[in-house]
Amino acid sequence: MSLIVFNLDSDASLFDRLATAMSANKGELEQRKFPDGESYLRVLTDCKLHDVVIFCNLYQPDNKILRLLFLASTLKEMGANQIGLITPYLPYMRQDKQFHHGECVSSRPFAKLLSGSIDLLITMDPHLHRYDSLDEIYTLKSRVVSAAPLIAHWIQQHISNPLLIGPDMESEQWVSEVARLADAPFQILAKVRHGDTLVEISPPELEPYANTTPVLIDDIISSGNTMLETIHHLTLAKMKRPVCIGVHGIFAESAFAQLQQFADVITTQCISHPSNKIDIALALAEATLSLINEKRDETPCKL
Repeated sequence: MSLIVFNLDSDASLFDRLATAMSANKGELEQRKFPDGESYLRVLTDCKLHDVVIFCNLYQPDNKILRLLFLASTLKEMGANQIGLITPYLPYMRQDKQFHHGECVSSRPFAKLLSGSIDLLITMDPHLHRYDSLDEIYTLKSRVVSAAPLIAHWIQQHISNPLLIGPDMESEQWVSEVARLADAPFQILAKVRHGDTLVEISPPELEPYANTTPVLIDDIISSGNTMLETIHHLTLAKMKRPVCIGVHGIFAESAFAQLQQFADVITTQCISHPSNKIDIALALAEATLSLINEKRDETPCKL
């Protein structure tokens, strides 16, 4: 029983490396749009009694989620044994609390939607702020892959004397682990957010680290304002040109161009972008195979 992997509207080069790393056969799809904009989807590969993985990066999910649900439903009808989803970026995790009456806490209905359609979920460092784990809202089997070892390895290969900096307390879980793995010192700053784009950062204690290269690490780089404010303090302290590392590089509007003026910007391949320097294919593939085998041991094959 071979593993079949489909690419649904996502990074082709990462898909190729995932398929190779999992020794999986590539499934074929036929897709097009009807004149009214509705989606047509046909699975051309026989999937009966096979384990199937869909690679669909759900960054900007509203453009992809319907086709993902259509594909998962079709694969079940065709008799696929179990259906997994690899999405390096898991969306709708930041909306985890109702701040105003009537707001949709969208992480919960989105989790219910995916949990009812697929069996397995593999992702990288989802934004777990008010949730301790995905199991709080997802009822499927999931595996979270940590980017910390990959980032630590990149730092060891490219920066000789780093000082790791986390821009806020939320980043401590990533920064402290990267620092441990890279055997490097780190600092966590305090952030006060005054709006969607206006942030205030506490100045770091930099005097003991004058000869280091500052490495700013966060899970998501969106507006870039948090890192820009931190870089401002580093510039005043006459530190070396910093390096900004993000797990998920969203880069809203001109964020990437602004950051590049003052820092080297590096991201993982979770969201396809010119800043991608940290490979994630092998880590995702290993986690996927482990979860599939674990599920196989629990669930008998369909007859």
